[in-house]
Amino acid sequence: MSERPMDLVLPVATGPTEPSVPTEPSTPRRYRSARARVVADRRAWVGAACVVVVMVIAFGGPLVTTFDPGGFVGPPFQRASPEFVLGLDALGRDVFSQVLAGGALFLTEVVLATILGVGLGTLLGIALAAAPRRVSEAMLTVNDTILVMPQIVVALLVLTRLGATPVTLTLVIGFVHIPQTARVVMAATQRVIAQDYVAAALGLGVGRIGLVVHEILPNIAGVVSLEASIRLAISAVVLASLSYLGFAASGVEWGRMIHDNQGGLAIQPWAVMAPVIVLGVFLIGANLLRDAIARALASHT
Repeated sequence: MSERPMDLVLPVATGPTEPSVPTEPSTPRRYRSARARVVADRRAWVGAACVVVVMVIAFGGPLVTTFDPGGFVGPPFQRASPEFVLGLDALGRDVFSQVLAGGALFLTEVVLATILGVGLGTLLGIALAAAPRRVSEAMLTVNDTILVMPQIVVALLVLTRLGATPVTLTLVIGFVHIPQTARVVMAATQRVIAQDYVAAALGLGVGRIGLVVHEILPNIAGVVSLEASIRLAISAVVLASLSYLGFAASGVEWGRMIHDNQGGLAIQPWAVMAPVIVLGVFLIGANLLRDAIARALASHT
């Protein structure tokens, strides 16, 4: 019993020296090496560049708009010209100004919904893995019941009842992510709990909060980050789909632009194609980053 405290202390200061406890000491260095591989991955840089460009357009665009995004400046579906770079939409509004102004609220809702869903899903997943068996089984049954429900239908019912506001959209999309994230995190947490160093920490009297903070979270950080990147892309797709169906928090939004201008696609395609391209670049960038993280973690598993 006297060697156990030394096993728990050594990883923090000098790294692994005892072959009997290989998992915990190697974890910090494994994730440091994984981060280095992500930084060295060209596809990760391309993905990051795509995401940054779209975020600059979304949050910096309203500062440089040439026309009022909601103002009528010409005839409907006027084609692109030197004055109107991307033409006009179905109501005679400048498409370029709408693209610049229609992304800030959209991306804010996407990011907040992802943080909400992944954060609560992570806590629920850890609770499912650490709870007593009967409690865990009951919680898992409820979680799986929600998981198999048609999420988009539930979201539409809630939004129809409460209305499409930034708060309701963020909450609905965030809560959709919770059961899926909880399932993934629960599996990762169960693998961590089975390790010897967790049993050693419990034997030394480490409390539940300390165990989660110091032993579980550091060892599932890679899984959570990968899950967050997946949920970020899904949030963008779901929010754009809801905006396309008319559940947008504002009149000027990328998904809403696609919905409002689809009837004039053959006349003035930029009114539809411009927001589609911006969303596509964002999703491609998010997926490239996700793949880079997944490859880096897989090579060090």
